[in-house]
Amino acid sequence: MPDAPGPAGVAVPDSALAREATELIRDTTGELIYHHSRRVYFFGSLQGRRRGLAFDPELLYVGALFHDVGLGVEHRGSGRRFEIDGAEAAADFLRAREVPEDAVRRVWTAIALHTTPEIPAFLDPEVALVTAGVEYDVLGIGYDDVGAADRAEITALHPRPDFKRRILAAFTEGIAPKPQTTFGNVKADVLEHFVPGFERGDFVRVIQDSPWPE
Repeated sequence: MPDAPGPAGVAVPDSALAREATELIRDTTGELIYHHSRRVYFFGSLQGRRRGLAFDPELLYVGALFHDVGLGVEHRGSGRRFEIDGAEAAADFLRAREVPEDAVRRVWTAIALHTTPEIPAFLDPEVALVTAGVEYDVLGIGYDDVGAADRAEITALHPRPDFKRRILAAFTEGIAPKPQTTFGNVKADVLEHFVPGFERGDFVRVIQDSPWPE
């Protein structure tokens, strides 16, 4: 049975894997992360179409749905970057369903690198497009690449009320318990804005204060 067209002409994969991923994310995250993650899939797919990339919709879908799972309460004591926690959760989900390791690698990489600028665009299409979808929905990068009508269809299905404030709050809540994981990445900006007393790591000081004598 072919996938049914969705908003903006983008179909959600009609497979057992995609349905199970949807059910899991709906059951384990709030509506903020669920709707955001689905928008990431739709916007990432549209950017893939615009860029002429051949990608696996099922893998892009799973990557999009799991990309912010690492912000959840159950991961806040891990001591790892939330991106890695989400990547590991997705990998566990896929391996439990005997998905080939190359596909697991692509999804893991897509999630682990989704807050790392520029590099994903040079990797597998699914890696590039999870990041493209995140950058579109959170940062507005390439905003005019998607037409107003397509954008309206997607946000009608997955609305984003007060999204800027709420996603920043979700980032803060998810990362504040492990502030050391923000060293060298964009999430240090979040804690600097919203966590009193936070001091970001300084790469120059790390070099200067290393045990090497010179």
